[in-house]
Amino acid sequence: MKPLIVANWKCNPTNLKEAKLLFDSVKKRVKSIRNVEVVICPPFVYLSVLISQNLSSAISFGGQSCFWEEKGAFTGEVSPLMLKNLGVQYVIIGHSERRKYQRETDEMINKKIKAAITERLKPILCIDKLSQIEKDLKGVPLKEFKNLFIAYEPLFAVGSGRPCPQEKAERMRILIQKKLKRRVKIIYGGSVNSQNAQIYIEKAGFQGLLPGGASLKVKEFIKIIRSVSQS
Repeated sequence: MKPLIVANWKCNPTNLKEAKLLFDSVKKRVKSIRNVEVVICPPFVYLSVLISQNLSSAISFGGQSCFWEEKGAFTGEVSPLMLKNLGVQYVIIGHSERRKYQRETDEMINKKIKAAITERLKPILCIDKLSQIEKDLKGVPLKEFKNLFIAYEPLFAVGSGRPCPQEKAERMRILIQKKLKRRVKIIYGGSVNSQNAQIYIEKAGFQGLLPGGASLKVKEFIKIIRSVSQS
């Protein structure tokens, strides 16, 4: 499996022109890079435009969240089916910022995971502690784990510029693997940059990365991708 690099743009940029420029700059530079799968997760409002600009590129797209119902009277929500129909393949679920600011509970996250799987999206479940795994994946069929990613994002590292030490991150990866008692794809997120990207892949054993702020800086993001492609 190729390492997965997931760019979480969060609530950035503030207009479509900047979003298109950012995406075009990344798209041009990743053409020659092999052995890495790149996923861009922009704000929902930019997805359809960016996907239409990506017809000849190998870049994949992800949503930053989704709702657990297919449709209905749920003002402001975006369903997994809507994402699927746009051409989205991945969806981030349970990001620490949504747990904090949108008060997402493990029960809500569990419903989102199941809804995403139903529409054949690949969920990227973000966790900070082991106890979240059992609650967030309760009732998820074992056969669906092949399309599931777990993103370990320690709270102290998210957006702080203080990445998790390699040894601690590696221990957590091993514990996640043991907790699930089966092989699952585990990636790391939390102050990822071009200096530590290769370390998390080669030494800590992660199968991908979830950069946030660094994914908005084209040169830095490409450096991350190149360093991982050489791992």
